[in-house]
Amino acid sequence: MTVDYDRLDVRPGMRVLDLGCGEGRHTFEAYRRGADVVALDLSVKDLATTASWCVAMELAGEVPATASATTIQGDLLSLPFPDASFDRIIASEVLEHIPDDVTAIREMTRVLKPGGMAAVTVPRWLPERVCWVLSDEYHANEGGHVRIYKEDELSGRLRDAGLTVTGNGFAHALHSPYWWLKCAIGDAGLTKAYHKMLVWDITEKPALTRVLEQALNPLIGKSVAIYLKKEEVTVGVGA
Repeated sequence: MTVDYDRLDVRPGMRVLDLGCGEGRHTFEAYRRGADVVALDLSVKDLATTASWCVAMELAGEVPATASATTIQGDLLSLPFPDASFDRIIASEVLEHIPDDVTAIREMTRVLKPGGMAAVTVPRWLPERVCWVLSDEYHANEGGHVRIYKEDELSGRLRDAGLTVTGNGFAHALHSPYWWLKCAIGDAGLTKAYHKMLVWDITEKPALTRVLEQALNPLIGKSVAIYLKKEEVTVGVGA
C-alpha cells in the first residue's frame, strides 16, 4: 500500500472514502481496521472486483462484524455525497489522471468533515519524469497520466482548497526500476524477471528488501504521499 494507515489514524467506526479505488487495495486495509468504507470509482469492472474481495474477506472472518464496505460508481468532479460526510479520505494515484484536479481537490475537501484527515498520493516527480522520457506509451493513452506533480505544487493546491499539510512520506522505491525497465525495453526477459522479484517481495515481505526499500524511498520512491487535515471551524462567542 502507498498510504500509511497509522499516520492516517484509521480506526473502527470511522467513515472512510477511497476515491478512485481501482481494484480496492486501500479499501481492503481500511475494512480490516473496522472502518465503514465507501469505495468510489468510474470503472464498473474495478468496483465489481473490489466488492467481490470485500465479500471474500467477510466470509473469511478477516474483518470486524461492525465494519462495512460499499462500492459506488461516481465522478470525482461531482461527488454524490453531502458536505462533511467522511472522517478519513484516501485519494491514491488518482489526481494525475484528472485534467481538472482543482475541482477534484475541492470536492474531496467538501465531503471531508472538519477535523477529518486525508491522504493524497501521486507518482513522484523524478521517477515519473524518467518514465515519460523513456516512453510516450507509458502516459499518452486514454485514462493515462496527464501531468507530473512536484510535491510543493500539489501541496499548494491542497492548501488552496482549505486543507492543512501535516506531513509526507515516500513509497515503492523498488517499483521505480521496474517501470524504467518496462518503459525502456518493454516486457523483455529482464523486465519479467524483475516483476517476479516484486511479486515475491510483496508476498513474502523479506526483511532485507523491506530495509532496502525504506532506505531508497527518500531517493527514488515511486510515489509521494501527502497527509492532510481539515481544520475545525472555531466560532467565537460574544461576551
